[in-house]
Amino acid sequence: MRAAVIDRHGPPQSITLRELPVPAPGPDDVLVRVAFGSVNHVDTFVRSGAWRTPLAFPFVVGRDAVGTVVDVGDAAAGAFAVGDEVWTSSLGYDGRDGALAELVRVPRARLYRCPTNLPASEVVALAHPATTAWLALFRHGHLRAGMRVLVVGGGGNVGWSAVHLAVAAGAVVVTTCGRDDAFDLDRAGARPVDRSVRLDRAALGGPVDLVVDTAGRNDVEAYLDVLTPGGRVVLLAGMTTRATFPVGALYLNAATVTGFAISQASVEDLATAARHVVDAVERTGLRPRRLSSVPLEHVADAHARLERGEVRGKVVVAVGAHHPPAAPGAAPPEGARALPT
Repeated sequence: MRAAVIDRHGPPQSITLRELPVPAPGPDDVLVRVAFGSVNHVDTFVRSGAWRTPLAFPFVVGRDAVGTVVDVGDAAAGAFAVGDEVWTSSLGYDGRDGALAELVRVPRARLYRCPTNLPASEVVALAHPATTAWLALFRHGHLRAGMRVLVVGGGGNVGWSAVHLAVAAGAVVVTTCGRDDAFDLDRAGARPVDRSVRLDRAALGGPVDLVVDTAGRNDVEAYLDVLTPGGRVVLLAGMTTRATFPVGALYLNAATVTGFAISQASVEDLATAARHVVDAVERTGLRPRRLSSVPLEHVADAHARLERGEVRGKVVVAVGAHHPPAAPGAAPPEGARALPT
């Protein structure tokens, strides 16, 4: 089978296309024929070694996959059957096989059924961002209906999902964004605030109960200034950021600042988030934005473009599926094709 692999930590060019043996599922595993995978920032951290996690070389890169069940281990037979359409978002780290191969072995507990009303390419585009957003908002942010939440970076993949999930939960949502994202975010039910303005209570229309920074801005001083007493800040991006931390504003207002990395989420939390993501797709119309597609042999180029900051939206990888034609009028990045949405 074909797979995108590395033999050592290194730059994007260290990813090569290789023929590997088909993995044999263990008793509690499911073998999936992959239609689409995706490329995430965390994939570049694993590949480069910026984030160290157990892996064995040759290592298949990628963590998200959507596809069809082709074999089921004995202990997993009651949960999945051959022909089921499934997705996963937690491969490719902590010793598990990566996702960007024609066939992947997935532990039963990390595999979920696809929503019925969304193409496979869009399911895989939402897998990582929407799961991350749900956990940030609800598991770590303790979001409840009626709360005011600031989503920093609503135009990004995680931010877009966070806005939809928070609005659907009955929160009042304010989000920072670029001008070209404001119209879509307003239609999604959020109040857009230009990302260039100074964050204060006047700009946000009042204090907020929760700040979720999906963009790595990490302006902790400003976030604590706009929080209600007992409010929370969830930070989940910007590995190299060094923030100013006003201790007095933290303890005098009984605030909480917490860090969250989805790679540390438990199997149970990921499964709970997956159920809510599928529900949001089926109930609220959550869809990804700005999709482009690359074939498996262009994964290294996709990593390079992501690291250079040239990607807007989500890059999905056509592994075993037809590589879709460009959408009318689209201008995708070099080496990629736009997917209609």
